[in-house]
Amino acid sequence: MPNIKSAKKRVLVTEKKTQQNKAIKSALKTSIKKFLAAVNAGEKESATALYPETVSAIDSAVTKGILHKNNADNKKAKLAKKLAALNA
Repeated sequence: MPNIKSAKKRVLVTEKKTQQNKAIKSALKTSIKKFLAAVNAGEKESATALYPETVSAIDSAVTKGILHKNNADNKKAKLAKKLAALNA
């Protein structure tokens, strides 16, 4: 346990940010799973409606520094490919 006041504060801030990041990442994973479930079930309308929300969640995670831009682009490309295959 740190003894210096600033080090104690850093521990608290880090714990708080870690919890926020976990919550955002968990919500992102849930959003992706919902989209993939709709695609796998063959629900075109539902998948089409969930796609923009999922992409928005991915972009939001990038701006908050939770995902790398290239990783996010890769995820979005995979989702778009699945949606295109469903609509074809």
